[in-house]
Amino acid sequence: MAHSSNPYTLPREILDKYNTSGPRYTSYPTAPEFREDFTQAEALVVIQENQAARADMGLSLYVHVPFCHKLCWYCGCNMLVTKQQDLVERYLDAVITEIDRYSKVIDTRRPVVQIHWGGGTPTYLSSEQITRLYTAITDRFTLAPEAEVSIEIHPPVTTFEQLETLAKLGFNRVSMGVQDFDEEVQKAVNRIQPFEQTKGIIDKARELGFISVNTDLMYGLPFQTVERFSKTLDQIQALRPDRIALFNYAHVPWLKPHQNLIKEETLPTPDEKIALFELAIDRMIQQGYHYIGMDHFALPDNELSIAQADRTLRRNFMGYTTCADSDLYAFGMSSIGDLDSAYLANPRKLPDYLAAMEQEGLPVTRGMVLTADDRLRRDVINRIICHLHLDKAEIERLHGIDFDAYFAAELPKLEPLAQDGLLEIHPDHLVVTPRGQLLLRNICMVFDAYLAKSAPGERRFSKTV
Repeated sequence: MAHSSNPYTLPREILDKYNTSGPRYTSYPTAPEFREDFTQAEALVVIQENQAARADMGLSLYVHVPFCHKLCWYCGCNMLVTKQQDLVERYLDAVITEIDRYSKVIDTRRPVVQIHWGGGTPTYLSSEQITRLYTAITDRFTLAPEAEVSIEIHPPVTTFEQLETLAKLGFNRVSMGVQDFDEEVQKAVNRIQPFEQTKGIIDKARELGFISVNTDLMYGLPFQTVERFSKTLDQIQALRPDRIALFNYAHVPWLKPHQNLIKEETLPTPDEKIALFELAIDRMIQQGYHYIGMDHFALPDNELSIAQADRTLRRNFMGYTTCADSDLYAFGMSSIGDLDSAYLANPRKLPDYLAAMEQEGLPVTRGMVLTADDRLRRDVINRIICHLHLDKAEIERLHGIDFDAYFAAELPKLEPLAQDGLLEIHPDHLVVTPRGQLLLRNICMVFDAYLAKSAPGERRFSKTV
């Protein structure tokens, strides 16, 4: 790249060397490791144990709204295109019933510090439906005064009236996909979203007092070039979002068959993709954004930047968060709860979720209880991916181990990463370098005990670059 002053650039041969497939570590162990025979009875035991052990901890709540009006061909989310309002109503009834069932087995006096609605497209729902679903939560749970209440919206289907409803209810953060403003790129992925439309929604959200307005970008999409993506970055800078997520398009048609609608020959080459990635990082740094973790950028006064600086940043299924330690309960199809010592997952497909909700009890069908080793490695991975720093003594204190002895097999595997300038190894701590941030997933993978157990050639994760 021309801008050699950017500390985040890496030689192409280093990027190529590490461009393997690997997890994004929104959890550890990752979702493919969950047991498919996890029972509701086991889930109830986990919930009771959590109540006893973590009664003073806050709660985070996630709601999955899977519906979309049309399919974006790059999409990797668990979503459903439908025009059947009766199906939407049936789903809403099921989710509200699930919320009600959980409220009867959880101590609802525990303060809710975070709510997030993801999708799909949560603003597929009408203002009346949004209100009904939100009040189902607030009628049953205790919202903390400073709770982070966020929602993913899609500008082409979001009205000012919906934004006003969200603000009135108490939503205070809004996130929206942009991916790319280039018209040919948008057509190639079946997502038309003009700049002016997006600007209108962002301006309205700010007028209504939303604390943080965030946008997502994606590199590696069809027809993207450095010149075209540069124009999109100019437009993004004009909007000046509080946070920007920069995602690597994962072309995994064997997992998401609709991605076959994207012609492979239109995708950027590996070299072009890396150039797009470097361009975006370079521009965001120049514009004063802080590079958070592996794929987020935040303005210096944004809470994500502050949390990373004081090492309180966290990561869960909702991505990077500043919320204090909390237990996550998740509602709706494909949702995954994180109760510190266990993961509880709902059915992935809508008919299976609705069928589970027609039975008594909780719709948990997958999950796992974490071992002491899982919890130790999760703490190590989280500190690397959130703080870019690992204090060996802190891990030893929390888990009653000798770090160097416990990880005797892993530490030599860090040496090549250090030689390539991705991290610094000190006697009492590890530090991820700026250039190592580009390959954070690779550094974390050294501590992942499950990767070695994968079948050779098994394609479970996206590429790391």
